[in-house]
Amino acid sequence: MKKLTASLLVLVMSSSIAVANAQQKNDTIKTKEIEGVVVTALGIKREKKSLGYASEEVKAAELTGGTTNTGNVASLLSGKVAGLQVNTNNNFGGSANLLIRGYKSLNGGSPLIVIDGSPVNNTTVTTGAPFDYGNFLSDINQEDIESINVLKGAAASALYGERGSDGVILIVTKSGRGNNDGSWGVTLNSGITAGFIDKSTFPKYQTRYGAGYGGESWNEDPGPGGYNYANFGDDASYGPAFNPNSLVYQWDSFDPSSPNYGKATPWVAAKNGPIKFFETPVTYINTITLEKGNKTSNLSLSYSNMLSNGLMPNSELRKNTISAKFSHDFTDKLHASVFTTLTLQGTRGRNETGYSDNIVSGFRQWWQTNVDVYALRNAYQNNGNSNFSWNRTSAADGTPQYWNNPYFQRYQSYQSDDRTRVFSYAQLKYDVSKNFGITGKLSYDDLQMVVEERLMNGSLPQVFGASGLNVGSGYARTNVKNSEMNFDLFANYKFDITPDLNVSGIAGGNVRRNLIDNVYMSTEGGLSKPGLFAISNSVRTILPPDENYAKFVTSSLYATASFGYKNFLFVDGTFRVDQSSNLPKGNNSYSYPSVTGSLILSEFVKQPWLSFWKIRGNYAEVGSSTSNYRLANTFKARGEGLFDQPYFLANPNLKPQRSKETEFGMEAQFFKNRLGFDIAIYKTKTIDQIINLPVSSATGYRTFLVNAGQIDNKGIEIQLNGTPFKSDNFTWDINVNWSKNENKVISLNGNSQNYLMATYQNGVSLNARVGEAFGALVGSDYQYDANGNKIVDPVSGNYLRNNNQVIGNITPDWVGGVRNSFRYKDFSVSFLIDVKQGGDVYSPDMAYGTATGLYEETAYYRESGVVNPGVNPNGNVNTTVAGDPTSAGSVDGYGVMPNKRFVYDASYVKLREASIGYSLPKSILANTSIRDAKISIVGRNLWIIHKNLPYADPEAGTGNGLAAKGQSIGVLPTTRDIGIDLTLKF
Repeated sequence: MKKLTASLLVLVMSSSIAVANAQQKNDTIKTKEIEGVVVTALGIKREKKSLGYASEEVKAAELTGGTTNTGNVASLLSGKVAGLQVNTNNNFGGSANLLIRGYKSLNGGSPLIVIDGSPVNNTTVTTGAPFDYGNFLSDINQEDIESINVLKGAAASALYGERGSDGVILIVTKSGRGNNDGSWGVTLNSGITAGFIDKSTFPKYQTRYGAGYGGESWNEDPGPGGYNYANFGDDASYGPAFNPNSLVYQWDSFDPSSPNYGKATPWVAAKNGPIKFFETPVTYINTITLEKGNKTSNLSLSYSNMLSNGLMPNSELRKNTISAKFSHDFTDKLHASVFTTLTLQGTRGRNETGYSDNIVSGFRQWWQTNVDVYALRNAYQNNGNSNFSWNRTSAADGTPQYWNNPYFQRYQSYQSDDRTRVFSYAQLKYDVSKNFGITGKLSYDDLQMVVEERLMNGSLPQVFGASGLNVGSGYARTNVKNSEMNFDLFANYKFDITPDLNVSGIAGGNVRRNLIDNVYMSTEGGLSKPGLFAISNSVRTILPPDENYAKFVTSSLYATASFGYKNFLFVDGTFRVDQSSNLPKGNNSYSYPSVTGSLILSEFVKQPWLSFWKIRGNYAEVGSSTSNYRLANTFKARGEGLFDQPYFLANPNLKPQRSKETEFGMEAQFFKNRLGFDIAIYKTKTIDQIINLPVSSATGYRTFLVNAGQIDNKGIEIQLNGTPFKSDNFTWDINVNWSKNENKVISLNGNSQNYLMATYQNGVSLNARVGEAFGALVGSDYQYDANGNKIVDPVSGNYLRNNNQVIGNITPDWVGGVRNSFRYKDFSVSFLIDVKQGGDVYSPDMAYGTATGLYEETAYYRESGVVNPGVNPNGNVNTTVAGDPTSAGSVDGYGVMPNKRFVYDASYVKLREASIGYSLPKSILANTSIRDAKISIVGRNLWIIHKNLPYADPEAGTGNGLAAKGQSIGVLPTTRDIGIDLTLKF
């Protein structure tokens, strides 16, 4: 892979230099055109050449033009921005996590999302149930986006104060333009996408052995005719060898609707395995945009409709988005702009995530290779939609032992959610003079959501509802309301101090008000009337609703000053003061400064081959506050005068977390913009982390809240652009980005050496350990001798284990992307290679599936046994056969292997995007009302070129948030998405 990357860079640079030298006489370009104008913090437009910090802009064509519509803008940034790590998953309607320049906080963190200068909510809903409800950036219609600018470092995001510690994603929406004759411009976009399972991301089952744990044994005495009963209750495939001449009573022998009812059937592997349980996901998206504009006004209206189904049966997502943007100049001095977008989304049948009650966990860990999923479908449909399970307790008892019929679970115990999202802003600007103006802006972001979770009567009992009891039926409902209001009032100024020295900037303030109002309630003891999903249909008295109501306010003052000297030297300074209601008096006011500088060296070095050359540097401080009501302990009412005590001890003396960052960079363009680079190096120190640390249970609490800990990050980011060939008919553009971030946990609290962030199956955990990189996986490792050989017990033949060891880390070594774009006349072709090198992931799927005999390699254990490579404690080479090859889990798997055995390198190389487009020539459209017409074949996740994690996609996690990054458990297979996109402009 390193050779591939190096070869690409050499090809780009050598081709660009050679071709550009040959053609530079035909190109003319100015510095301003090279750098351009970009949108920065608070929606301020700046010439990019004056910026003293790293930022990277992605235009709409680069964002959406070469791929399918994912329904989530965050996922479209994969592989396109240096220093930005995008983690997507395969969950239906699921989330995508954004991370800029590594983890700076022990609580994880993600960048602030800003639309046209106004912050928006990008959190997700958590209900305690195993579902991924997606991050709220998915509510933004990608067709409304004109560009995205990624503010990476502290200096770039310092104006956002406590919200800027993890960087900022600035989204600029489109403004209406209309046609040249003043008429309405109409754009129609229609697309259809289908997904096809990448079989490398789903188990390859062995087909030699069937149900059971005990080798060739059967759990019950033979039935009628002397035929054996299959090991129904064993959710494993480590049983008797398949033999088509051996007749066995299997689970469907008890299904009255089955042709095998009452019969013993040949003992063979199933014809239709779990991969056929999945359906073909198809997405339809249609968008219409109306635009009109003139010198004083412009208007843009858009409507988008999305219909999609997922891989799992009974899944559907319906999303409708309406947006409007209007700008008007009342006079030469008074300007107004308004934007609003409404998203209505209904989703049914999200997939479970994690371990328990997850159908896909069963397919990957606990399954019988003799079970036919189509037979399960027929059993469900032909027996009154009942829970006729393959995993019956015994021949005489059809109660599910561990697993429901997956079709019953999907169609009867499904969840659903309905979401309404409104985001609006109104801005009024008055130009007092050509050098001074005043702007007032009000924005409002409101999300309301209703989540319903169902457990149908007859289900295998599971933990459900407010009391957390095991029940066989139930209904739960969550009502969510999150809102945020921002009011900004600021003045902008610009004037010349001398003919060579000018200054510009803003000064103003912000007031932010947030409201959270969530209510959760559920039935208790099950449903009284089967199939009636209502809180009132509870067997037992319901518990009082769990209500979370919170308000908090942040008030801020900010100012900037940007000095420019003779168009080659620029110095900026910003200062912001925040006051948060979530922190105590004395600690609730805090300031964030930044200073940046840039020098345009190309103003001094005048060479025909040098188009632009700049060096820059900055220092800044940003930070973050804490969530509401953490200064004093609060209690939840449980009715009849009862209250629940919280598990953590609040802290009335909290202070804000702070990050201090230094950054240096250089950027240049050569040969009339035919070849260029942008390099940034940075170092960040984050202190006063707000975390929960363990405390003695004698205090009555489990954790206490403190300011503690320091994490250091340092890294390098490189962007390269090149045009190896350019002519009137053909152009080849290539863009490369590469970034490496190293972090280290410097300290925690006092003598504490470890901070637990998440726990996984089999004793593995995710941690911050002093002296280690953030995100250490801790569990059992092998024992090694002085030469690094693994030590094997000479009696059992199994490896000796060493507990509580660092066995991996989730932090990648580097990430990068290479995008190639080709244009020949009216044809266009593009593709994006997305790379992540390093980082580790723990796979409970492999830990369990190898023990239960599912995967194809486990069949070989049964036949010849395994001699584990290594040495005995005396140094001799091991020759002992491991365990009992006829007994499940005695040779491989979670019971006998150290956790380290199931930690895998999470690297990948993916063909992330690809497209082929054709624009109809103007000559064909000349006598029609169509101005432009383009049809494209687009694809996403078309090929995992390289990965090390078997049977799964190393990128796929269980959901959003930090804990989802460290393990691969029960994840859906990845799909290769291929679609057709048609765009017509009138």
